[in-house]
Amino acid sequence: MRWTVHLDGGPMRVNHAAVCIDNKIYSFGGYYSSEEYKDWEPIPVHVLNTATLRWSAVNYKKNDVVPFQRYGHTTVAYGDKVYMWGGRNNSVACETLSCFDTKTLEWSAPAVSGMVPFAKDGHSACVIRNKMYIFGGFEYLTDTYSQIVHCLDLETMNWTLMDPTGAIPSHRDFHTAVSVGDRMYIFGGRGDLNSPYNSQEEVYCSQIFYLDTVTEKWMALNPRGTWPEGRRSHSAWLHNGFMYIFGGFNGNTRTHFNDLYRYSFKDNYWQFLNVKGAVPCKRRRQACLIYEDKVYLFGGTSPCPHQNIRPTDNLDDDPEKLIDNSDLHVLDYAPTLKTLSILTVLEHNLEHSWLPHDILLDIRAMTLPNRISRPFNQSG
Repeated sequence: MRWTVHLDGGPMRVNHAAVCIDNKIYSFGGYYSSEEYKDWEPIPVHVLNTATLRWSAVNYKKNDVVPFQRYGHTTVAYGDKVYMWGGRNNSVACETLSCFDTKTLEWSAPAVSGMVPFAKDGHSACVIRNKMYIFGGFEYLTDTYSQIVHCLDLETMNWTLMDPTGAIPSHRDFHTAVSVGDRMYIFGGRGDLNSPYNSQEEVYCSQIFYLDTVTEKWMALNPRGTWPEGRRSHSAWLHNGFMYIFGGFNGNTRTHFNDLYRYSFKDNYWQFLNVKGAVPCKRRRQACLIYEDKVYLFGGTSPCPHQNIRPTDNLDDDPEKLIDNSDLHVLDYAPTLKTLSILTVLEHNLEHSWLPHDILLDIRAMTLPNRISRPFNQSG
């Protein structure tokens, strides 16, 4: 396992949502601090070709149901379609379901029935069989954190309010959820000592919970090993029987993270991983998607020193002095000899103009910045 690629110039986005369909990664919405945020603009969509590592803007068809720009929403992939729910702009939160067809590049607003959730952001979403499950988030109608589970049947478009029993996770937002078989696993997130209300006395949960969607029962786990510190706005993904956790932020310790942990579902065990390569800087609100044996991490916001920021600045002491990222990192679980050889050539700045054309193309893909945005520094 190794971090193999670091490219700048992709979409500069924070609190966006993304999915992987075939070999392409689609990113929806989000914001960046230097932009004058226009609440009712159509949501931007970008796509990453994982073979070439090139980003492009999606010129989708405009119609009356194109969703407005937002952040803190969720997206899930179901076949060739992407279902987006929740999120907010600076004026309102959203409770409308939107569907993006990656084949026709068209938006639709499917008619839904049942118990539609209150508008919220910071919730989680995952797909189990033919249903999308959402948990938690911050509800703006009630001004409270949530611990409620809703599921949407993606065939009938019927919403159901679930009433699970067991060790129900506390009210929270900006946690992560992954699906394993019939279970939804929850990690992290931000709550409040006076939950469900937001009294600004934040708490951060480091326990793992799972919901058995067949028995509709929550279970709290007590893993062995070294637990990650509680956090929010981190990323989680699955690979070969493990859940991986990267990055995030703890408001009580005023800490941003760029650590990597994995949890074994089989052994109920946490492990810290020290991975070589160009490790991404500390950040939160990024996106991480896995395709085959590679993880693609992009965007988010960081306290890390960039150009024009003095190395003596301790930005972790001022976690609100943030810099939005336009970079792309690749974590390769099984780097080939070819990839490792290219990394050696680049690390030692070796002459490579004589190499075969296909290798030169790979070197170009791994080193040439994208042109969606250009890096600059902006606190926000």
